[in-house]
Amino acid sequence: MERSDSSNSSPTKNRQSEIRRILIVLHKWGIHTLGQLGALDREELGARLGPEAVRMWERANAQSNRVLKLIRPPESFEENFEFENEIETAEPLLFMLRRFLEQLAVRLSGIYLVAKELTLCITFTNKQIYERVFKIPQPTNNVDLLFRMLHTHLENFKSEYPIVAVALSARPIKPAREQFGLFETTLRNPHQLSETLARLTALLSTDRVGTPVLEETHRPDAFRIEPFLWHGLSPHRVGRMPSPRRALRRFRPNVSASVLLDEEGPMHLRGADVRGKIIKQRGPFLISGNWWDEKSWARAEWDLELEDGQLVLAHQSQGTWKLDGVYD
Repeated sequence: MERSDSSNSSPTKNRQSEIRRILIVLHKWGIHTLGQLGALDREELGARLGPEAVRMWERANAQSNRVLKLIRPPESFEENFEFENEIETAEPLLFMLRRFLEQLAVRLSGIYLVAKELTLCITFTNKQIYERVFKIPQPTNNVDLLFRMLHTHLENFKSEYPIVAVALSARPIKPAREQFGLFETTLRNPHQLSETLARLTALLSTDRVGTPVLEETHRPDAFRIEPFLWHGLSPHRVGRMPSPRRALRRFRPNVSASVLLDEEGPMHLRGADVRGKIIKQRGPFLISGNWWDEKSWARAEWDLELEDGQLVLAHQSQGTWKLDGVYD
């Protein structure tokens, strides 16, 4: 017994064979155009050739509806290239990155999106991959601005091994539309600020560029550097002021000083730029912290007014006097 091939009896192939049979019959009748097919009687055509011929007649007379299938394009915007020869200079790399940005900008603009973030991946001969994410302060498709951001970073980029491949991907977002109030302001050119921060980071390292944030401690002048934020910056007050009308100008670093003491406290102060007789004093303010670890500290602070009217902040720690700043 012969086994029938089930693939030959699929609905699609059966319909195609039915259409070919109908076309052969129509050609024998002398029907060669859509106009000739549409002029036939629908009921008689269906009685002779079946329902498939009726569907053909409806399409010829624009009486049939076809469901449109929505196909969303993939939202993956990535370009990559493998070099035939190992490269050790930045020129070939920058040339490829420029081409990548031009292609990504065209594709993003075609669907009304802009680049919010760029991810650069560099592959070396030892199979290691260097990855860097670039946050774009104001999403854009401007190739010159995006290329300058990459170029600024690669100016100070160094590696021990040659480069064999490079890839660049973009994270898309819809263009932002903001309307500011009459007295609201924003950065005139956030991209220029971003480029300046990138140059400073390349020169000073990441731990020295950013926003100073006070630490959760009572230790004077204790802060840390966090990455720069484009929005939501909150001001922090540094230092203790004896009066709401005075501000402390801190010395960074603080200045060594010598203080003459008597039974009532400090009597004379001498520093690098500040010196004189002490006429008024407030203190000592004994403060300490971090007693539970190796970073423990303890100091006695004084607010001192000199005979020339200057008001200074000084402290004593382990028998040494330091000037912390001058009050305005």
